[in-house]
Amino acid sequence: MPFHEVVEAEGHLIDSHIMEQIFDKVVEFRGRFEVEQFRIGRTNEEPSYLRLKVEAPTREEMERLLQQLMDLGCAPVDAADAALAVVERDRCAPEDFYSTTNHRTLVRLNRRWVTVEEQRMDALIVVEGERAFCRRLRDLRAGDRVVVGLRGIRVIPEPKERDRLAFAFMTNGISSERQVETAVRQTAALMRHTRETGQKIVVVAGPVVVHTGGGPPLAALIRAGYVDVLLSGNALGVHDVEAALFGTSLGIRLSDGRQEEHGHRNHMRAINTIYRAGGIRPAVESGRLDRGILYECVRAGVPFVLAGSLRDDGPLPETITDMNEAQDAYAAHLKGAGLVLCLGSMLHSIAVGNMLPSWVRIICVDINPAVVTKVSDRGTGQAVGVVTDVGLFLELLARTLLTP
Repeated sequence: MPFHEVVEAEGHLIDSHIMEQIFDKVVEFRGRFEVEQFRIGRTNEEPSYLRLKVEAPTREEMERLLQQLMDLGCAPVDAADAALAVVERDRCAPEDFYSTTNHRTLVRLNRRWVTVEEQRMDALIVVEGERAFCRRLRDLRAGDRVVVGLRGIRVIPEPKERDRLAFAFMTNGISSERQVETAVRQTAALMRHTRETGQKIVVVAGPVVVHTGGGPPLAALIRAGYVDVLLSGNALGVHDVEAALFGTSLGIRLSDGRQEEHGHRNHMRAINTIYRAGGIRPAVESGRLDRGILYECVRAGVPFVLAGSLRDDGPLPETITDMNEAQDAYAAHLKGAGLVLCLGSMLHSIAVGNMLPSWVRIICVDINPAVVTKVSDRGTGQAVGVVTDVGLFLELLARTLLTP
């Protein structure tokens, strides 16, 4: 094979299964590898080191292989500075731009490695002076200098922490009550730790939270200071207000699960009530809205974002109907997050996962195992799945955290 490259990787290569993934990628892309050097870490904290010679039959296949290996933390030994190109038109990147992962990334500038800021997947790297930032394609402006090619870039995958091994059973689905309670205890411990370290706990919630009776326990968690940000769609807001005003969710009585007479119009009555009050906050301040998830957010000063969609009724006056603006609002509130709880919302969970760096923990709770799998498959490898009823999960979680 006429084309070869020497790459190196460092970290918890064995227990994170990164080394076997590196070997598999070389074989998958019709290459060959030769281990030139390998040092295994002698303690829990000490990283391992791998130096690998890889070969490929063509230059094109070598470039594709290098891209795959870079995502696993490999970098060429003879690292040169990252190549830069100037953006000629707004929102138009050079053809060979580097597309980021959600892992911690460094670029080599003026012969030193610089950490890329605002890390997220599917972005470009813009260099400003001695600093580098992730930027979405739509945020590019003429004159920006962006990283192109594959040289001078180092990706550092998030290592598999030892304490995460206790969560491994979750990815296989949860069927018994005992397993759900174990997942709840682990989640409660993470929430306490996140709060103690001064990081934010973000909740991403779908309307199923209200349908399954999870509204009161989520409201209690907000009241107790265990939620710093709420991200959701218009539907959660409408159903939460409907439940608070009329005791129904889409016309179904939450008390006994029976259809309320003429209840089909309750969600529109809820929207109308908020408009007549002048918005959610005025409805709370006037006493018209006196309970529920959004009520507790207003009372506790917890920011919330309601993102609109094509199917929304109303929507509520606070709902952001411009998708770009809603994305920006989500991203702004995710800064400083240490833990994200995704509760019964596949699309919002995937969207949030795409915005987060890989070192932010995500716990995805849904009754459908395909949802928690899809969140992880979309690139959010740090997501832990809990397959259970969202209302039951929140009830047990509130009881665990709030019972003296």
